[in-house]
Amino acid sequence: MFENLTARLQETFRKLRGKGKLSEADVDEALREIRIALLEADVNFKVVRDFVAKVRERAVGSEVAASLTPGQQVIKIVNSELTQLMGGRESKIQYAPKPPTVIMMVGLQGSGKTTTAAKLGYLLKKQGRKPLLVAADTWRPAAIKQLQVLGEKIGVEVFSTHEGDDAVRVASAGVARGKFLGCDMVLVDTQGRLHVDDELMAELGGMQKAILPHEVLLVVDAMTGQDAVNVASAFDERLELSGVILTKLDGDARGGAALSTRAVTGKPIKFIGVGERIDALEPFHPDRMASRILGMGDILSLIEKAEATYDQTKAVQLTEKLKTADFTLEDFQDQLEQMQKIGPLDEIVRMIPGMSRIKGAGDMKVDDHRLRQVGAIIGSMTPEERRNPEVIDGSRRRRIARGSGVKVQDVNVLLRQFNQVKGFLKQLGGGGKAQRRAMRKGIIPFMQ
Repeated sequence: MFENLTARLQETFRKLRGKGKLSEADVDEALREIRIALLEADVNFKVVRDFVAKVRERAVGSEVAASLTPGQQVIKIVNSELTQLMGGRESKIQYAPKPPTVIMMVGLQGSGKTTTAAKLGYLLKKQGRKPLLVAADTWRPAAIKQLQVLGEKIGVEVFSTHEGDDAVRVASAGVARGKFLGCDMVLVDTQGRLHVDDELMAELGGMQKAILPHEVLLVVDAMTGQDAVNVASAFDERLELSGVILTKLDGDARGGAALSTRAVTGKPIKFIGVGERIDALEPFHPDRMASRILGMGDILSLIEKAEATYDQTKAVQLTEKLKTADFTLEDFQDQLEQMQKIGPLDEIVRMIPGMSRIKGAGDMKVDDHRLRQVGAIIGSMTPEERRNPEVIDGSRRRRIARGSGVKVQDVNVLLRQFNQVKGFLKQLGGGGKAQRRAMRKGIIPFMQ
């Protein structure tokens, strides 16, 4: 996510940090690099122009001149302006005073609308709500079946009729069904097209008048960049959107859609899709996203992920062990398994402040095969070796490798990784409050 943009901005900021004083020429040079980076990220050129102008106005003023660390102050300004560019603060769903809250999901075909409807249903269910999914996409073959399969997977009921039925009537019947069942959320999956056309908009407009949704959310593919912003503008003209959901943001190395959508359309980004898993839909926090773009991490989102998935009893036990420096290889193996529940490791690492600057940190992967291999290696050790890996000499490493069906190099790699994690934990324990809170949640990066 934003890989190219983050790399360019970090290099620019590295130069700024190295200067004790900043001249106006230094600021202009940095802003030129930022302008190029944003344009290469496919951010709307008008948005880039206005953004750079705002940063420059603040960066050449007394705010920076009076600062003891002018380079850091400029970075702080960029972070602040990026946050404002993306909306300033989280935009939440506007719930109806009297349930159910009706959400109409719209978008082009291929944007991930049906899958996103199910992901949103899953997220709402985890929050204690009772959602109903309505399969009102009666035009695309297998769309109804797709939503039914997803609904069964997440344990959410799906209202559907037959392919070819009138979509407006299906949507109206679905909302009525939601009221009958006592659902407090009704998510209506609508038809899409390969492009914006009058026929599609007429049908969606008729549906909007019929069901009077409290939210009209546009689902758009972030990887299409400026096209995503153009699509958002076209839909908003006809339907008056209440918000946008950006999908496939995890695969968007540029970031143009995320940085341009709010500024161009005036509509907030409410959720982002960050993977294929059913739980890979997150509320959009502009401030946290700005920090991630600038390589500063996003420890708060990481903690929230951990709180939702991590075994709290084990977290307490681990914290006590860390206080007495009693972190063992068995604890290490358990951490890998717990972290895999939180999400892809490369994504987790980028959320930890400072980790994005470590070479290779974003390439970390932990797959099932590697976990099985780690389990086999640790299982071939004696209890004493698991508690004190320092006693494992060359001869024992060879025997452990034979016993676990791996190479000696694999055993060496595991032991090196274990020592790196112990070292990181020592540093993390002395960090800020958020970092220490992350450690208490059991968030421990797997170093290569």
